[in-house]
Amino acid sequence: MRPNALTPLFASMQSLSGIGPRLILLLKKCVNLPAGVSEPRVLDLLWHLPTGVIDRRAEPKVAEAVPGSIATLKVRVLKHKAPPRGKSRAPYKVLTEDDSGRLELVFFHAERKFIERQLPIGEERYVSGRVESYADHLQMSHPDYIVAPEARDDLPLLEPVYPLTAGLSGKVVQKATRQAVDLLPDFAEWEETAWLKARGWPNFTDALKRLHKPVDAGDVSPGGPPWQRLAYDELLAGQLALALVRQSFKSRPGRVVKGDGRIRAAIADALPFALTGSQRTAMLEIEADMNAPRRMLRLLQGDVGSGKTVVALLAMAIAVECGAQAAFMAPTEVLARQHLETIAPLAEKANLRIGLLTGREKGKIRQDLLARLAAGEIDILIGTHALFQADVIFKDLAFAVIDEQHRFGVHQRLSLQSKGNGSGTDVLVMTATPIPRTLVMTHYGDLDVSRLSEKPPGRKPIVTRKIPTDAIEKLIERLRVQLAEGAQIYWVCPLIESSEKSELAAAEERHAHLSQIFGKENVGLLHGAMADKAKDAAMEAFAQGQLKILVATTVIEVGVNVPNANIMVIEHAERFGLAQLHQLRGRVGRGTRESFCMLLYKAPLGETARQRLQMMEDSEDGFLIAEKDLELRGGGEVLGARQSGMPEFRMAGVANFEELLAAARDDARLVLTNDPKLAGPRGEALRTLLYLFDCDEAVRLFRAA
Repeated sequence: MRPNALTPLFASMQSLSGIGPRLILLLKKCVNLPAGVSEPRVLDLLWHLPTGVIDRRAEPKVAEAVPGSIATLKVRVLKHKAPPRGKSRAPYKVLTEDDSGRLELVFFHAERKFIERQLPIGEERYVSGRVESYADHLQMSHPDYIVAPEARDDLPLLEPVYPLTAGLSGKVVQKATRQAVDLLPDFAEWEETAWLKARGWPNFTDALKRLHKPVDAGDVSPGGPPWQRLAYDELLAGQLALALVRQSFKSRPGRVVKGDGRIRAAIADALPFALTGSQRTAMLEIEADMNAPRRMLRLLQGDVGSGKTVVALLAMAIAVECGAQAAFMAPTEVLARQHLETIAPLAEKANLRIGLLTGREKGKIRQDLLARLAAGEIDILIGTHALFQADVIFKDLAFAVIDEQHRFGVHQRLSLQSKGNGSGTDVLVMTATPIPRTLVMTHYGDLDVSRLSEKPPGRKPIVTRKIPTDAIEKLIERLRVQLAEGAQIYWVCPLIESSEKSELAAAEERHAHLSQIFGKENVGLLHGAMADKAKDAAMEAFAQGQLKILVATTVIEVGVNVPNANIMVIEHAERFGLAQLHQLRGRVGRGTRESFCMLLYKAPLGETARQRLQMMEDSEDGFLIAEKDLELRGGGEVLGARQSGMPEFRMAGVANFEELLAAARDDARLVLTNDPKLAGPRGEALRTLLYLFDCDEAVRLFRAA
């Protein structure tokens, strides 16, 4: 149970003064909510971090105020000058002074009574804002703060600047955040005293207070002691949760899953190529795990086109050989159907019975499928999140494959495992997103790791070139020649539709443009907002060669397999991360034709974007590219949701990420070696840390699985 002291932090933000239904909707857009949390909580406001500060500490006399600077001035109100009748556009002015000179306060579209209440004639007020020189006098337009002398403490001399959304003001966020900070209890310390002292870090509560109520400009810097303390806490919570999951998993008995090899032999005979060395090594590691009397939890990390699906099928075959069932879960319907197409011909040769379950299977078709599954008449069920549903019951699930693991949480993995018959389900999770070795432990610290480092024989190198958007017409002429020779082209755009705020070419606009040039019948469109049937129809038409060009958003990033497609054009390539560019490029180079990847960019390129595109030209090694991505963007960004679909850090996206991560990993191991149940004084305090970073749920679910 969550400690009572944390209850106010886990309450809805609407429990704070001044936050009603309208503001809660705006705050929901603005704050970064963790997976599974739909209602913004007070805690989420504490993790909504400032991006900088406005320094209002300068308190000169009026005559000494520097035009263009932010200043806080103590003035007396002399008189109000309302705009003349009929001139509503003229400003409302208030003349003020101190002993050194005069300052004019200027308000546009102002409500007279409100200003009169704020600035009564003859009284003193503190005003804070940007001082400007106008004609021969000083003025301040729309002061940020106007406070009476007795309310002087309400004026923040160092004002945090928060990320906002349209309709939400910084003052609203600041007021709400200050209330949230005031609700922080005094926590028992979970970090070692010597460690904190050596680093010069404050305690947890003080760190959050200094971020939201800074006493020094350095307090809101990611390199400052408050931020560093909290970044380490976040990494420690993550490492501790993963270690607890692993510890719990490893301590439970599993089942020995040992096949006779007959189905694997039939699959191997049906393959058009021999397995690579790393595929054979991965299979030996998986087989050893399945043969052991403990549950398997392994990550299969393979670059684009390294043959992960074949390894997964051979592993599932082991479960079927001993009379059990297997499940294969993909993050989207497009990928689930793609995997079915890849697996089905091989499964047919080996007499494996395959089923498909996505959100689209409904009514009698779904009921019949579930009945066959429960009766053991389906050997391998391929599907999406639909596999998690309560009425999906296997007769004997022994093995589960989760593709593109980073799109699912630990909770979903555990939910699928619980579909087993009580003796545990072996789990293989896969990712085609190459992750640097130093970061594998961040989100996969609870897994053993196998790595596919080779590509199947026959894969040709992909010629990659960066091209400025000015040369797009020349590119189109080159594509015309390729199309005449039987080529097929992916054309990827970063947005679905146009936006006045963005110069990015939209998929729908580009589709219309290319349709005019190459003919409507030759150009298809695929994006996430389309109906499922329309998506499937577009993909099928492209796969069958009926469409020559497929204009798409990044929905085609992972898993789509059209061997004849040999050209990838990525528009506004400078806006994509390295990992995503590499994933997109991996959609071509799958057949016998020479393949090309054209990176269209808008000049001038920034230095980071230039290095990114240069790396794409220089290398096809996904792991090398991942290391470069880490170098260019830092650990927190590499695993950021925006670029790769992985969970985003709230605090830990800092420059010294790797150093803090390594320390947190060592600390988590030491803690659990000395106190595996977190029952001691530090262990009890660390349980609170897990709650604060929403890591407790994974541990609870795992214990219940």
